[in-house]
Amino acid sequence: MSSHHIVRDDQEPALIIANGASCNPELLGQLLEWSPLVIVLDSAMERVMKLDIKVDVLLGDFDRNFDPEYYREKQYPIEIVHTPNQDKTDLEKAFDYLIERKMPAVNVVWATGKRTDHTITNLTNIVRYRDLLKIVILDDHSKVFLLQRRFEKWYTAKTPISLIPIGLVSGITSTNLYYPLEKDDLMIGYKTGSSNHVTTDGIVTITHDDGDLLMMECAD
Repeated sequence: MSSHHIVRDDQEPALIIANGASCNPELLGQLLEWSPLVIVLDSAMERVMKLDIKVDVLLGDFDRNFDPEYYREKQYPIEIVHTPNQDKTDLEKAFDYLIERKMPAVNVVWATGKRTDHTITNLTNIVRYRDLLKIVILDDHSKVFLLQRRFEKWYTAKTPISLIPIGLVSGITSTNLYYPLEKDDLMIGYKTGSSNHVTTDGIVTITHDDGDLLMMECAD
């Protein structure tokens, strides 16, 4: 796989490679092409090295006898960021690093699949970064991001869309979805907006009054 950095603009999303299930090389290549900064979590570094990807930042707690210096020469120049805090996941610490660098957005791959507890944690933890960092988590079947109070986007007909609340989300209204919402409430564990789809080619609008609502653009 080729390197990245065709675009060198900090307004483009950074890329974080976590350590869940691998994604399609084509998807990874597309993201690398447009990423000004590539961060790899320590648990994924060996897998990434085998793909011949140029890494900008190696980040993690470096436990389990992990030796970051081993990669310094192989990936020179590389920034090595030691984050020993055990109160946050390495992915959260990578988000914090990007916020400190004042980067506005990030795409995340290899953050789903494998362990279910890691997947759920990675998806739900993005809500705490509302207004701090625009986060999109991608895999071969889904694109997941947190909705602002008003969302508008053009979609083709029959595009699968799921709306997943984190806790209680109130006052949800939609247009151009097959199963419409009109001032509805969703609550995780009781009622969600899973497996909806776009009715016709055109704009989908989703608004909500309160709460944290995840959009999942899905593909079977």
